[in-house]
Amino acid sequence: MSVMPRPSVLSVEPYVGGESKVPGVNRVIKLSSNEGAFGPPPGAIQAIAEAAKEAHRYPDGGATALREAIGARFGLDPARIVCGNGSDEILAMLILAYGGEGTELVMSAHGFMMYDLTGRWAGCRVIKVPEKNLTADVDGLLAAVGPRTRLMFLANPNNPTGSILPQSEMERLRRNLREDVLLVLDSAYAEYVTRPDYDAGAKLVDAGGGNTVMTRTFSKIYGLGGMRLGWCYAPPAIVDVLGRVRGPFNVNSAAMVAGIAALSEPGWVEKSVAHNTEWRGKVTDALTAAGLKVWPSEGNFVLVDFGDAARAKAADAHLRSRGLIVRAMGGYGLAQTLRVTIGTAEECTLVVEALTEFARGR
Repeated sequence: MSVMPRPSVLSVEPYVGGESKVPGVNRVIKLSSNEGAFGPPPGAIQAIAEAAKEAHRYPDGGATALREAIGARFGLDPARIVCGNGSDEILAMLILAYGGEGTELVMSAHGFMMYDLTGRWAGCRVIKVPEKNLTADVDGLLAAVGPRTRLMFLANPNNPTGSILPQSEMERLRRNLREDVLLVLDSAYAEYVTRPDYDAGAKLVDAGGGNTVMTRTFSKIYGLGGMRLGWCYAPPAIVDVLGRVRGPFNVNSAAMVAGIAALSEPGWVEKSVAHNTEWRGKVTDALTAAGLKVWPSEGNFVLVDFGDAARAKAADAHLRSRGLIVRAMGGYGLAQTLRVTIGTAEECTLVVEALTEFARGR
């Protein structure tokens, strides 16, 4: 080829999402992408259908009504909210705006894959810090910061491990981080956390310093993964930068009205959290009783540890033979594990039965 991209682009492997089909299996249950157990809220479905009638119109480039709805729901200033085509787009915009060739991005060893992929694509040197018990190590993260570090990414709760740092550790991390390093707190699974001391990140953003951003998504508890809708809460200077680099119509009209409707769906979050808490506990207890290790999780998924990669692969094949698709974690350096989304009661029961059967050699 005579035309070549930047070398850093070729270092990136194309992202592969969770599978949704198994050859030769009629009924497939997808539990590989941490999608909401109940699908989209009814109000959001209706809003999407209505939006189709105006599909010839360009969307509001400023997502004004959506930002106001988010601000009202979470008690935040809409002027400090930026919406994106999924939170992935916002993560990418932050990396491209503040990182790039000659800079470093620090992340936890088993953090969300997109930090690594997008960081390398942008030309950053990505530093993955070893974890303790599959949980981010604050001291390790701080020690990894060097003269060229410009970005630090941390998901809390973390995907795919499900682990969480207490608020005191999050505050210590931010307090001791150099002021010219942007701390991005990915809170995609915030709604599922039931700990009373948990804060998704808004308090740290408001604490001052201007170097902290919280990102959120509608893809999980609100069941709108297909709409691609996310947002962030940031200091005014960072909001200004994102306004300069984002596309003029980066959020589509259907996604915006769906998001507004989802935020106002009566009892939706409460129902989803109660279900997730109940069935995450039941799945964990049942698989533990079957002799499998299940890592503690604060998300809408559990990480099941089979001890070695070969056994995890065999367990995955066993599940797939029954039409159950979960997520193999080899790409995260956790080849001995499978990540299982908490689906409906029926779906969770089928997974438990299949893995119990596998664990007992039947």
